[in-house]
Amino acid sequence: MVLNHLALLFAVGLAIGMASNKDGAAAIAGVVAYEVPITMLSPKVLTQIVNIKASHLNAAFSAIDNNVLIGISAGLIAAALYNRFHEVKLPMALSFFSGKRLVPIMAAFVMLVFTAVMYFVWPFLYDAIVLFATSISKMGFVGAALYGFFNRLLIPTGLHHALNSVFWFNVAGINDIGNFWASKGIKGVTGMYEAGFFPIMMFGLPAGAYAIYRNALPERKKETGSLMLAGAFASFFTGVTEPLEFSFMFVAWPLYVLHAVFMGLSLGFAAFMHWTASFSFSGGLVDYLLSFRMPLANQPYMLLVQGLVMAVIYYFGFDFAIKKFDLKTPGREPLTAADEAAVADDATSGDDKYMRQAKKIFAAIGGTANISVINNCTTRLRLQLKDTGKVDQAAVKAAGVPGLNVLDVHNIHIVIGTEVQFVAEALQKLFSGQVSAEPVAAVVDDTATATTATMATPAAEAVPVTTVLQAPATGKLVPISDVDDATFAQKLLGDGYAVEPTNGEIVAPVSGEVTSIFPTKHALGIKTASGLEILLHMGINTVEMNGEPFDLHVESGDQIAAGTAVATVDLAMIKAADKATTMMVVMTNMDQVHDFQLNQTQTVTAGEIVGAAE
Repeated sequence: MVLNHLALLFAVGLAIGMASNKDGAAAIAGVVAYEVPITMLSPKVLTQIVNIKASHLNAAFSAIDNNVLIGISAGLIAAALYNRFHEVKLPMALSFFSGKRLVPIMAAFVMLVFTAVMYFVWPFLYDAIVLFATSISKMGFVGAALYGFFNRLLIPTGLHHALNSVFWFNVAGINDIGNFWASKGIKGVTGMYEAGFFPIMMFGLPAGAYAIYRNALPERKKETGSLMLAGAFASFFTGVTEPLEFSFMFVAWPLYVLHAVFMGLSLGFAAFMHWTASFSFSGGLVDYLLSFRMPLANQPYMLLVQGLVMAVIYYFGFDFAIKKFDLKTPGREPLTAADEAAVADDATSGDDKYMRQAKKIFAAIGGTANISVINNCTTRLRLQLKDTGKVDQAAVKAAGVPGLNVLDVHNIHIVIGTEVQFVAEALQKLFSGQVSAEPVAAVVDDTATATTATMATPAAEAVPVTTVLQAPATGKLVPISDVDDATFAQKLLGDGYAVEPTNGEIVAPVSGEVTSIFPTKHALGIKTASGLEILLHMGINTVEMNGEPFDLHVESGDQIAAGTAVATVDLAMIKAADKATTMMVVMTNMDQVHDFQLNQTQTVTAGEIVGAAE
């Protein structure tokens, strides 16, 4: 079932994964984007469009259905369209098609153009792919060795997926994985482009990890051992190798080239011996056991013997290279004072390990001010930053990550491992303000006597909680005292801040419960878990407009996170009524606020951290 719809799954998965906020509308656009070329270029439809016989069509169009490259292209295009158009506002007459509804529509139109181009380009591209694949496939075990070598070399760029699709899926007629699991191939041949991965991922790389551990400095062995052990288990059981590979890929690149050579050797030897097995995910123990009893598996137990040999080759090969060329693999750098401080911080922090790691990464990449989008794949954080040049790479590595890859001025990948989802979720909480990036501050009551402090029980001790405050809109941040309304400017309702907005998308300044919504929709109240009461007031004197400019996205009683969209406001309508569009955030229970800090006046974006209240 999965393999029969693999291209569609690529389209949907990539559309969601590459969309800025992983919204379901991107998935719908991915489906539409995929179905347009698949339908229009199918032989049945194409013969009607161009009015020719099916026998006169290029063979490429017969391979268009469930084509992975088409699925990948559709997913990427759909994600790009979502990121570009999901907030577009059309004129009132067409407003139903605004925003997210516009994305699938745009996908259909764009993919019509894509389909027209593909009608002319696809036959040449398909023939070129087939020529490349068949030229290697005709080389037998040598071709398998070359494939294994280049597969590893392309890992840093992510282009190994394009190479894999040629041999693993039905892009050029090889379809090694599909044929193996459907039992349609030749025993001892089908599966030759996967079999050699098992000895490396289950035995070779874990042995290489042990060599890296053995060569670590004594004071670094504990942390290196933890990193290598986690990576080795992931590689052995699931075939996920990136945590290990990225740990030495850039800091000791000659070792990575040696690894690529060993990978080619393993695939070539397994193909030469006609030992075959296959996987549906990767070359770990789970897939090995699943494929062991398949009809086309040929002497798969011999891959375990090969694995033991590869373990010896990896251990001594890595050990020799590290010592001979003094490669700075993990654990061979001196221990710094910062590292010792980090260890002490971990010991005293009340956070779980994912939040601790996320906080270190959050600080190292520049915090909220430098983050645009947080995404993740199977093993990596995929971050879009305002400027990757501001990233403290040493601090990121000190957070215990295997490695990182700066792609350009805005994009960076940070390798975490198979638990990346939990670190990404923790990072998202820091970014949204749900969790403070700073330790909780305790305030000492100077009026308390030593006797009272001694007798107080832990339950009676009040420990103020710091609440991060975010900008409710994109625009200019100003103190509440500067707004054009005496009631707010004189802080009669409480202290706070305001934003002169440049667009009408309004977000929650804090996380909490929506406690009240004014009948005229111009204001709402939010209460945080710590008891801080916030009034979000949209515009000045807008109560007189009877709610017309306001489209609220929340209801009373809703639990919302900081940065969540709460309203869309028609700023033009407010200005036309000769009223101010100022968005004000007021703390109405100032008697419970010990301290309030606001950043200096500046231009901010909706959801950006602008201050804190304690």
